Amino acid sequence: MSGSGAALRHRLQDVARNAGVSKSIASRVLNGDPALLVRPETRARVIEAARELNYRPHAAARGLKRAKTGALGLLVPPLTNPVYVRIIRGAFEQALELDFVVLLVEDVEPGQAEQSASRLIQAGRIDGLMIASAQPDHPLLDSPSLQRLPHVFVNRAVAGSGRNVVMDEMSASATALDHLVALGHRRIGHVAGPRELDTARRRTVGFRKHASELSVQAEVAEGDFGEKGGATAARTLLLDHPGLTALYASTLSQAVGVFHAGWELRRKVPSDLSVIAYDDMPLADYLRPPLTTIRMPLAELGAAAVEALVSQLAGDEPRDVTVAEKPQVVVRSSTAPPP
Repeated sequence: MSGSGAALRHRLQDVARNAGVSKSIASRVLNGDPALLVRPETRARVIEAARELNYRPHAAARGLKRAKTGALGLLVPPLTNPVYVRIIRGAFEQALELDFVVLLVEDVEPGQAEQSASRLIQAGRIDGLMIASAQPDHPLLDSPSLQRLPHVFVNRAVAGSGRNVVMDEMSASATALDHLVALGHRRIGHVAGPRELDTARRRTVGFRKHASELSVQAEVAEGDFGEKGGATAARTLLLDHPGLTALYASTLSQAVGVFHAGWELRRKVPSDLSVIAYDDMPLADYLRPPLTTIRMPLAELGAAAVEALVSQLAGDEPRDVTVAEKPQVVVRSSTAPPP
């Protein structure tokens, strides 16, 4: 497994800040730029700051062979999904660290994102592309122009591509189940996402697999990733399997729908029904009751995608990457022992 390491490694901007110089000056000093004219004491200050922080320039960034524009493309689903805002933030920060910029393409209208990305590729405006669109059969995947460009798939796994950058979705489901089982739950439902989406499918596979290992009753109903999908799937689970004492939602938005379905069916959270959701957002603190969640390394995922793409630009072969940071339970008030 491979992680971004962004949280542990000091960045060039930290060196520049400690030395009291700009990031570009720090970079040129550390790269031994012979054309740089700075005072000897300034050069010494940068070198000393790098030594104190144990700063090591990114190996791939030092050996870039194919970068021409200094820009990376990032194709994302509609930005109404707050999950991708955090992935974007991680990608932007890591790209800045490696002296790249990120150009964002929002996948809103069918065909529009493909055209925008293709124009960037054909015009030579980007050195590589990160594809985070959730569409299972995105037309860009078969684009001849994409095959000529370094690229990675982010938060989705394209079978056989060998260039997927993902989180451990199956482990997230196992972590949610472990939390519920530790509270005493043995009849647990999963409000799953659409099975055609890779991320939803991996969460469901992880749920079923770990439930079997724990010998607990596990039921699954699918819905879209929004509030309505969550309410519909939760209603199905609770009516078809009234003995369920806990539900694990595949998104925070679905969990809002689960709360609504529980209210409709007079299942009070958490005394009658525990609810836990995949991924953690500030909104979770402001629901009633506050929602227990699984925190995922989203910013680290964005950073890992940039690192994987820059490694290709440096001449390395593409490879699959799973972010090393593990999912964590953020315990709030929506989970409790079963009645």
